[in-house]
Amino acid sequence: MSSETDYTFKRIATDAQAISGYASLLTEVFAGDEKFSTSYLQWQYVENPNGRVFGFDAFMKDELAAHYATIPVRYHFQGKELKGLLSLNTATHQNHRGKGLFTKLADRTYTHAAEEGYDFVIGVANQNSTHGFVKKLGFDLVGPLQVKVGMGNIHVDKSRHEFTSSWDEDSLSWRLKHPKANYHQSKNLVKTATQKKFISGIMTSKKGVSVSPSQLPRQSSLLNMWIGLAEYQKQKGLFFNLPDKLKPSPLNLIYKDLSGALPNLKQCSVAFELLDFDAY
Repeated sequence: MSSETDYTFKRIATDAQAISGYASLLTEVFAGDEKFSTSYLQWQYVENPNGRVFGFDAFMKDELAAHYATIPVRYHFQGKELKGLLSLNTATHQNHRGKGLFTKLADRTYTHAAEEGYDFVIGVANQNSTHGFVKKLGFDLVGPLQVKVGMGNIHVDKSRHEFTSSWDEDSLSWRLKHPKANYHQSKNLVKTATQKKFISGIMTSKKGVSVSPSQLPRQSSLLNMWIGLAEYQKQKGLFFNLPDKLKPSPLNLIYKDLSGALPNLKQCSVAFELLDFDAY
């Protein structure tokens, strides 16, 4: 039986050997998910103009036992720009489960992040993991993400929300170079291919967005899907809310204040869309 004293905890590394090890672990844990390539993790962990990946690993001797990664993001809140982290990849090797390693890695990540000036952590959790984030790690449940399907466009009016992501030209260009995504552009609407045939996901509707032509074939779609949270949105076309029973797993927006100075987020104050997390 192994104990916590058998493990060594280290900050995430970004050299080629480390990235390869993370890709192997994530691919093994999430069997069937082909996105966790070295090129994908290089893009996500190293090339982000907001900063490199932030998180911790657990090792037993030289074996990578568990991995938890967040990436830097910037948000506007009540007129101020905040430095935050988007909670992303977590995996524990099957030989090391049941040891509470994820909680230990997350606690270390948040403690060090607060010391280094990060204001908050935000993330999207499925139905199974939400309880652990809220009860064990002190996150607030902001609210369930809406899923709308229809014909037309949905534009989020960020100017009417207190808590919104901040994308400049560099960070937006990086985000839309996702190596495993298939983006295309229609006027000011950026869309992505989804796993559902004939349904495209609305990433964002924003002036000045430029998408490089994808090397993948463009997906033909009859319907558009919008996933996110926004009290103030303008719909052009006809959309309906997808019932929970038709969703693969309802998704929840979660949030943790690291500064000790931020108030709880109210669901109505947040603007959040596909561009702001890693679903596509």
